[in-house]
Amino acid sequence: MNVEQLNREFGLPKLLTFFSDESGLILADLAGGQARLCLQGAHLMHWQPKGQAQPVLWLSREAKPVIGKSLRGGVPVCWPWFGARSAGGPAHGYARTVPWQVAEAKPLSGGGVRLTLYWDQTEHPSWPHACRAELCIEVASDLRISLTTTNTGDAAFELSEALHTYFHISDIAAVRLHGLNGVGYWDKAGGGTEFCTQEGSLSFTAETDRVYVNSAATCVLEDPGLKRRIVVEKQGSLSTVVWTPWVDKAQRMGDLGEPDGWREMLCVESGNALENTLTLQPGERHGFQVHYQVA
Repeated sequence: MNVEQLNREFGLPKLLTFFSDESGLILADLAGGQARLCLQGAHLMHWQPKGQAQPVLWLSREAKPVIGKSLRGGVPVCWPWFGARSAGGPAHGYARTVPWQVAEAKPLSGGGVRLTLYWDQTEHPSWPHACRAELCIEVASDLRISLTTTNTGDAAFELSEALHTYFHISDIAAVRLHGLNGVGYWDKAGGGTEFCTQEGSLSFTAETDRVYVNSAATCVLEDPGLKRRIVVEKQGSLSTVVWTPWVDKAQRMGDLGEPDGWREMLCVESGNALENTLTLQPGERHGFQVHYQVA
C-alpha cells in the first residue's frame, strides 16, 4: 500500500498518520507524535510519552532511514534469529530490513493507539521456512510491544528473537540496572565462553555484552541524571541482553553519534536466545510481550 491507501484504510485522526520521508520509506506517527515507526523492519524509532522532557528511546544522531538498511537505535526487531548464525545470513536476522504490512489499527482509551503489523515469510535465501511474524505496538502513557511467530509450514524450525531496545539515558556511568541479581549470564564481551552469575545490580565502567538466560525477571533502569526509572516487564521471554559498547568499540562502529553518543544509550533487550532458543512445530505459535513504563 502507498501512503494515501494506508491513511485511508488505517489512519486515525490525531492518533495515527502515515507519511513518506525523503528516502521513500513509509513512516507512521502514533498517539499525536508521542511515537514514530518505520514500516521497514517494523522499527519503532521514537517514544516520548507526555510529561517526559526527554525521549525514552535512544536513536543515533547518525540514523536516517535507508531502503535495505537497519537503523541504529529505537527498537530493532531481531528475528528469526538473534546474533550471528552458523548457517549464514545477516546478524540478528533479516526482519529489520524488510517491509512489514499493516494488519490493524485501533484507538485506545486515553488517547493511545494500537498498531499491528505482520511479515509473511514463504521463501528467503537465509531462511527456507514458511512462517508469519506479527508485531503489535500499543502507545499510550506506557508502551507495550508483542512479537508473535507462527509456523505456517510443514517442518519444525528453531527460533531465536529479541526486541533490541535502546534506552536514552543521561550518562552510562551514572545509571544502574536492577532486577537480575542471581541470574546466570554468558559474557559475550569476555569472549562468550564464560558463564557467570549476576551479583547485585549492574553499573557500567567498560564494554558490557551479556546474555542473561532462564529468567523472566522484571528490570528497572535507574537514571538519577534524568530523574526517572524505566521499568521493563516481560512475559514469554526468558533471555535479557544488556549491552553498552563503551568508547573503543563505539569508535570502531562509527554510527553511534559524535562525539560521545554511546554514553547516552543502554540496550536492555528482551527475547529468547542461546539455551532459550525455541523449536516451533508446524502450526505452532509463540509470542512474547514487553511492557515499558516510566516512573
